[in-house]
Amino acid sequence: MRDHIKKILLDEEKISEKIKELGSLISRDYEGKDLVLVGVLKGSVMFMADLLKEITIPCCMDFMAVSSYGNSTTSSGVVRILKDLDFEIEGKDVLVVEDIIDSGITLKYLMEYLKGRKPNSLEIVCLLDKPERRKAEIGVKYKGFSVPDEFLVGYGLDYAEKYRNLPFIGVLKEEIYK
Repeated sequence: MRDHIKKILLDEEKISEKIKELGSLISRDYEGKDLVLVGVLKGSVMFMADLLKEITIPCCMDFMAVSSYGNSTTSSGVVRILKDLDFEIEGKDVLVVEDIIDSGITLKYLMEYLKGRKPNSLEIVCLLDKPERRKAEIGVKYKGFSVPDEFLVGYGLDYAEKYRNLPFIGVLKEEIYK
């Protein structure tokens, strides 16, 4: 797998440091609130697990699965909810946990969908942000890293469901996905 990686963009140490920082900010900002973290499957699993370890206040977690990619490398623009929340979020402070924000199309749809559930507040934390690819306006309260417009894998990010288990974030060689 590692021989498919052109270069390592973010190593384990950088990722860990940033997640500690985000966990501290979230803990401070949501002190005394009814915080629910909503992970967007599957990519957010590693980030969410590590982020939860760094949050020092009581919180709940839930997951959603949405898709607009299928097996493609670009969004189709058609968003499907594959798994909805298990718990009600009305009156709660919801923080959507996303691995990477690319075009923003899927996340914008998801945020509108969740607003209809009447949470007290609704914000986003993302590990990676690709602003060059943005097609939909998205407000991100907590952002880990701005990254270049390259095909990234590892630490939850995949290509055709592979590479998620790499402990770092790397650039996938073009010949793998072209």
